Amino acid sequence: MDKQQPISIFWFRRDLRLDDNAGLYHALKSAPPVLPVFIFDKEILDQLEDKDDARVTFIYQTVEALDKELQQHGSSLLVLHDKPENAWDKLIKEHNITAVYANHDYEPYAKLRDEAIAELLKKHKISFNTYKDQVIFECDEVIKDDGKPYTVYTPYMRKWYQKLTPFYLKTYPNKKYFTNFYKTKAFPLPSLKEIGFEKSDRKFPTISYESLIPEYTAKRDFPAIKGTTHIGLHLRFGTVSIRELARTANTFKEKTWLNELIWREFYVMILYHFPKTADHAFRPEYDRIKWNNNEKQFEAWCKGETGYPFVDAGMRELNATGYMHNRVRMVVASFLSKDLLIDWRWGERYFARKLLDYEMASNVGGWQWSAGSGTDAAPYFRIFNPDSQLKKFDPELKYIKKWVPEYADFSKYPKPIIDHAFARDRCLRAFKEALSK
Repeated sequence: MDKQQPISIFWFRRDLRLDDNAGLYHALKSAPPVLPVFIFDKEILDQLEDKDDARVTFIYQTVEALDKELQQHGSSLLVLHDKPENAWDKLIKEHNITAVYANHDYEPYAKLRDEAIAELLKKHKISFNTYKDQVIFECDEVIKDDGKPYTVYTPYMRKWYQKLTPFYLKTYPNKKYFTNFYKTKAFPLPSLKEIGFEKSDRKFPTISYESLIPEYTAKRDFPAIKGTTHIGLHLRFGTVSIRELARTANTFKEKTWLNELIWREFYVMILYHFPKTADHAFRPEYDRIKWNNNEKQFEAWCKGETGYPFVDAGMRELNATGYMHNRVRMVVASFLSKDLLIDWRWGERYFARKLLDYEMASNVGGWQWSAGSGTDAAPYFRIFNPDSQLKKFDPELKYIKKWVPEYADFSKYPKPIIDHAFARDRCLRAFKEALSK
C-alpha cells in the first residue's frame, strides 16, 4: 500500500455485509477511497470459554466471504487480531487516514470501546463518523412525550408504529459507490488457529424467512415444527439488514413477526438507557431475593437432566445446536429462576456462552422477564408449569422424542429434581419476602 495516499477506513463490526449498510454507504460516498477493516477483538475473544465457539467460526467464514466479495471489486478486507486500541495505533502509523466510518453499537463494552477509539483518532485529527444501522429506531428516537425512555413494551410498540414511515425502511444503495473501495491486492487473512480458535462443526441457519411470516402467529409456539425463522444469528452479526426484514414484515397484514423485531429494539433501548440491567435487576427490589443457587441442580439444568422433559429437551437442543426455540427459552428460564430459585444471571451467562444468536440486550431482557425482575408490569406470579407447557405446545411429544428419546422408558429417564408445586410455593414466599422489605 502507498502510505502517503489519503484513505478513509470503514470498520466492520456487527454489520458484516456490503449491501444496505449505513456506515459503509456514507464512507463510500465520501472521498478518499475506502479501506475496509475488521478486527478480531482480543478483549472479547479472550473471554470466550470454548475454543470451538461456533460464533467465531461463523464470523470467520463471513469475513472470508466478505473479503472474496471485495476482491471482485479490486479491493480486500484488512483483518487484524488485537485489542482495538493497539490495532488502531498500528493502522494510524501505517496509513494516511483522513476519516473513519462505522455503525453504532449500543452494548456497554462497545460504547466504552468506541469512546476510547474516538479519543485516539481525535488526537491524530482523524474524524470518527458513526451511523444507525442495526435498528430501525435508535435509543432516543422512540421516547415518551416527556422525553424519558419507555419502560413498558406495549406503549413503546405503539409509538414505534406511529413513527414508522417508508423513509425509515429505505435501502442504502451501496452498490452505486463500490468503485470507491481502495484498490489493493488481497491481504493475508489470519487463520482461525492463529486467533486461538478451532473450527466448529455447527450448522448455521440460512437467511430464509419470507415464507414463514404468513403463518408465524399460528406456528411460532410449537418447537416440533419449523415455525420460526432462525434469523437471530444473522441479525446479531449484521449479515442481513434490519431494514430489509422490517420492510418485508411490514407488507404482511399479520404483524406478529414484526412485533418480535420491535421487542429486540425495545431491549436494545432498555440496555442503553439502563446499562446496570446487564447484571442488576431492572426493578432494584428484586436484587433482594435470596436465591437458593444449588450448584448440582444448576448442573442438571445445564445438561438437560432435570426430570422435566420440556426443560431437558430445550437445554439439550441448546447444547447440541446453539439454538433453542423461543417458547422453550421462556420455560427453561422460568424453571431455573423460579422452580430452582437459581439467580437468573447464572442462566443468562450460560445462554451467553451457548447461543449462536446471543445478543446481550435481548438475552438480559428475556431472562429478567422470566425472573420477574424486568420491565414487565405484574411479573412474579407468572410461574410456568413445565408439564402443562409440554401438553399445550408439544402434545404429540415430537420435540421430546427428538431430544429426550429415553423419556419413553420411565426406568431410564430421571425423576424430577424438584416437585413443581413445592417449588412454586417456595418461589412465591421468597419473592414476597424480598419485595415486602
